[in-house]
Amino acid sequence: MKHVGDMKLYSLEEVTDELIGQKGTPEREDFDNSVEEALHAYRIGEAIRNARLKQNLTQEELGERIGVQKAQISRMERGYSISIPTMSRVFKALGITTATLDLGMAGKVALW
Repeated sequence: MKHVGDMKLYSLEEVTDELIGQKGTPEREDFDNSVEEALHAYRIGEAIRNARLKQNLTQEELGERIGVQKAQISRMERGYSISIPTMSRVFKALGITTATLDLGMAGKVALW
């Protein structure tokens, strides 16, 4: 905590420790994992959006290519409702014909 005039300022780490738990506790590990998963989903959604925009496609047009509503494309682009089968359909519809998942020491897996 830091004092600035009459105000007390707390770092994000201090607030997270207080509200969620200290690093190393099960609650904090669950929280940190959920944040990491959300970040990965967001990045995948961002990649979908960027690829769609490069092709000058609307969300509706991409949805028509894979048989879903515009709202589903919007959710995917925001990092929600992304499964590997759906991701595969989207990227194939965008002309991205191969994708690989890097599993570190376990090696790489071709997704499609």
